[in-house]
Amino acid sequence: MKVSIVPIGNSKGIRIPKAVLQQCNIKKHVDIEVENGHMVIRPYHERPRQNWGKAFEKMHKNNDDQLIIDDNLDLEIEDWTW
Repeated sequence: MKVSIVPIGNSKGIRIPKAVLQQCNIKKHVDIEVENGHMVIRPYHERPRQNWGKAFEKMHKNNDDQLIIDDNLDLEIEDWTW
């Protein structure tokens, strides 16, 4: 599909047809990357676990990574069913 590049202030933009946005499940935000000289536009998804690794390292350094609840499970307990 051919679309025109239009001026938007000091930038340039394209108009993406509503049907294309719906097919790609794009609501308000997108991720734009350049891959091998091509612009790739993807729906934007939050990355809630993105910095967990650093947070876990910090917790370990602060000795704050101990279990709060005992993780032992007594399978012999009465009324236990799988």
